[in-house]
Amino acid sequence: MAKRVFTVTARWDDEAEVYFAESDIIGLHIEATTIAEFEAVMLDLAPGLVIANHVTKEELRSIPPQDLIPTIIWQRPVPEAA
Repeated sequence: MAKRVFTVTARWDDEAEVYFAESDIIGLHIEATTIAEFEAVMLDLAPGLVIANHVTKEELRSIPPQDLIPTIIWQRPVPEAA
């Protein structure tokens, strides 16, 4: 597994009134009305999507499971100044 660190950033869409994900994890598409909901979905889906879409079958066979666990950097949106 060449890449072991992935990022997920929540961005706010004023028009749709939802947070959406910007991420380098293939297949991770999130839209949520609250940060808490966004975070819950992200924590549930992101690790599995990394294994499904960024790890080869050969790596699954040859690398110990503890070494397959990715680092996911979760970046909350920065609150706007008042």
